[in-house]
Amino acid sequence: MFSSRSILAMAAMSLAASSAAFAADQPVIGLVTKTETNPFFVKMKEGAQEEAKKLGAKLLSGSGKADGDNAGQITAMENMIAAGAKTILITPSDAKAIVPAIKKARDKGVMVIALDSPADPPDATDALFATNNYTAGVLIGEYAKAAMAGKPAKIVALDLLPGHPVGAQRHNGFMKGFGLPANDAKSNELSKAPEIVCMADSFGDQAKAQTAMENCLQKAPEVNLVYTINEPAAAGAYNALKRAGKEKGVLIVSVDGGCQGIKDTSAGIIAATSQQYPLKMAAMGVAAGVEFAKTGKKASGYVDTGVTLIAGKSVPGVDSKDTKTGTELCWGKK
Repeated sequence: MFSSRSILAMAAMSLAASSAAFAADQPVIGLVTKTETNPFFVKMKEGAQEEAKKLGAKLLSGSGKADGDNAGQITAMENMIAAGAKTILITPSDAKAIVPAIKKARDKGVMVIALDSPADPPDATDALFATNNYTAGVLIGEYAKAAMAGKPAKIVALDLLPGHPVGAQRHNGFMKGFGLPANDAKSNELSKAPEIVCMADSFGDQAKAQTAMENCLQKAPEVNLVYTINEPAAAGAYNALKRAGKEKGVLIVSVDGGCQGIKDTSAGIIAATSQQYPLKMAAMGVAAGVEFAKTGKKASGYVDTGVTLIAGKSVPGVDSKDTKTGTELCWGKK
């Protein structure tokens, strides 16, 4: 006969063994974003955490220090693999430079899925879950063309960073939508035209975008349309325009559709933005990682996670949703 103390000890041992077995079986998934501070990636991390909790997975997260920090992303990947991650979700900062690290991970049997941004080449990862960034650019280009109502455009383009696929796709899509000569969606070269009076890299950062816009205003004070790679860049452009007393005469269009970006669209700071859904990207990535852990089946190919044009004011001939809808949907919020 067992004493009550023995029974309690055996129960504790059984619970510990069960916990250890669960931990051993628990899928470990890594999420590597470009930065920890950009609201887009903050929301992506939240989506991954929610889905991991729901599906019983362990999520590891890391990032570079800033857009373009390839070394930081490589270190994060290596640490996650050492910690047992069998799936890595990554938004590549440097689409080409990250490829050897991705190959090294895949050679070890790790599934690698790109979120939001493709690697270069895209098939360097097992799969890509992302907005069609070229389409996102086309939508705001079409909106800007209609909103300008035939007025000659003097465009400032605040881009991402040299050679980045997402930056090129959004920029070239905008050009296509506006009716200007444009490279196709596969090109990493930025399209140019006489209507673009200044081009500058913002790195998707508000402060850097403000500085870039200030420099462009010195070069081209006649600007009346600003294309921005994302909404932090749009906010920086607006601050520069406001300081120069030009904010009322310039149309700003952007991409992301984040909650703050939609507030800025409601306030008239941004005229229109192409909304994408990082929560959905992240949740799909985690679900794919859990499926891989359970069945060995890898995700493959490109999955379009959708894009919607959100406008402060609708324009004839361009399909858009209002900012109320944008607020309800911002970044995948239910």
